[in-house]
Amino acid sequence: MVVDKKAVVTYIRVLKEDLAIFRLVPTTEPVPDYHAGQFLTVGLPVPSENNKIIRRGYSIASHPENKKYFELVVRWVKKPVPGRLTTQLFDTKVGYEINWLKPTGIALSINEKLPNGEKDNKRIVCIGGGTGIAPFVSFARHLHDVGDKREIVVLHGASYVDELSYHDLFTELEDESKEKGADKWNFKYRAAISRPQEPLNRSWGGHVGRVESFLKPNEDDKSKLEAIVGEKINPTNTTFYICGWQGTVDGCMDYLIPNKFVTKDNRREDGSYDIKYESYG
Repeated sequence: MVVDKKAVVTYIRVLKEDLAIFRLVPTTEPVPDYHAGQFLTVGLPVPSENNKIIRRGYSIASHPENKKYFELVVRWVKKPVPGRLTTQLFDTKVGYEINWLKPTGIALSINEKLPNGEKDNKRIVCIGGGTGIAPFVSFARHLHDVGDKREIVVLHGASYVDELSYHDLFTELEDESKEKGADKWNFKYRAAISRPQEPLNRSWGGHVGRVESFLKPNEDDKSKLEAIVGEKINPTNTTFYICGWQGTVDGCMDYLIPNKFVTKDNRREDGSYDIKYESYG
């Protein structure tokens, strides 16, 4: 039997009509231990269904060291039909009670060791499409707070600039890396806008295209990602973590698989792999 825990909504930041950041503070017990990359199942009663509790899982954007609240970035599903849970969630206000179940999921857990038991020092490249950026917000915050020295690159793709939900945070983390030096905190962030012709994007001067286009080789056989990190990307120096629509995952695989990267589901005989991913739809 499912036993819901309770939380109260303490913060709502509406980024646009169908995109918002929510913070939930547990009221029946403290924020439990969990791992960056896991998701939280939340539930709300739906009046049109006799107040039946509808539950959905959302990647956690807050990090395990933060014991004050859970943070989620959620898109309101409106097509082809309104989402049952997201519609209710976007109708909530600060002070509303919400149900939750303990964090779970291992698809995007951060590798700490290689199959041979040695410490994993490979570069971490996180590719998030839309709200698929959420687990990598948790990654960045967590790795920052524990003093991880690995190089971390976050690539975020969106249709519009106002969907770059954590642009300010990631920019600040990169600025800190430049100030302190890569030996202390090695972080890089780039975003891509796929609809640069839209009036809402007229101020955008960054990368144009889908987020996976960072992996596409240019005429000199060097990708945008390789230009960012300053060396050739290969399975011995980089692990990819990907989250977003299935099209985003597939688009990344089109570039990575031919270059001998393998997924966790298809790991090599020695147990090694270079790609972890999670898709939604």
